Amino acid sequence: MTQEANYKAELVGVFGHPVAENPTIVMQEAAFQAMNLNWRYLTIEVYPQDLADAFKGLRAMNMRGINLTIPHKVEVLKYLDEIAPDAALMGAVNTVRREGDRLIGENTDGKGFIRSLQQDVGIDPAGKKFVILGAGGAARAIGVEAALAGAQQITIVNRTPERGQALAALLNDKTATSASFVAWNSEYAIPAGVDVLVNATSIGLFPNVTEKPDIDFAAISPAMTVCDVVPNPPQTPFLLEAAARGAATLDGLGMLVYQGAIGFTMWTGLEAPVAVMHQALQAVFG
Repeated sequence: MTQEANYKAELVGVFGHPVAENPTIVMQEAAFQAMNLNWRYLTIEVYPQDLADAFKGLRAMNMRGINLTIPHKVEVLKYLDEIAPDAALMGAVNTVRREGDRLIGENTDGKGFIRSLQQDVGIDPAGKKFVILGAGGAARAIGVEAALAGAQQITIVNRTPERGQALAALLNDKTATSASFVAWNSEYAIPAGVDVLVNATSIGLFPNVTEKPDIDFAAISPAMTVCDVVPNPPQTPFLLEAAARGAATLDGLGMLVYQGAIGFTMWTGLEAPVAVMHQALQAVFG
């Protein structure tokens, strides 16, 4: 007997608005092809008022999962059957996976950062002192995952006191780390003894590729690891300045690839072809 034909593609994708410039499709489709999987990644424009209907459609079409980007990462919580503990702590979901008829919310952003930190520059967060510039979604995800990974101390530096204080309070109340907030009203000098400095803002993101965070770069030392969440361009002026002062650097491309790889495994149950995914995005960002 010949094998029965199966023409059904498994569907995943991303809901967002705007979403046309989201490059996730590039690395996920490259991964599916490399693994010889009949899966498709759909980049879908979903307006805020239509998110409930979009999730009805996701369920009706038996999609295997979905990514969420702006502005849906918080609103999505009400349409899920379960939320992973770390995602619940962050109050945001960027990846949904299916278990039978249940939709489970996860957040892979911070996990992607931690995996990149560990595997690309060999830094274990446990016992380390972090400074995170910003208090938005990326900072929240990184702060929570760094705390859960055993970071000793996390300083949140942000221009809006309410958001920075809220994130520091969350980390102090819900994790074992020691967190503090510093108002970012002028040039910020990184304290001595900091192990990991993270730009978790959008400063330096295309098209504003000449911008740098307002910090005292003279305070950066070769003992620090300096990280940027900006993937486009990967080598931001922030990282180039840090490298010139002898610091190890970690670009945002690794975080983007690893969070996508974690999502790939959540959906397919297979080990993601990280090198293929990285190469695909590198070709996009240059």
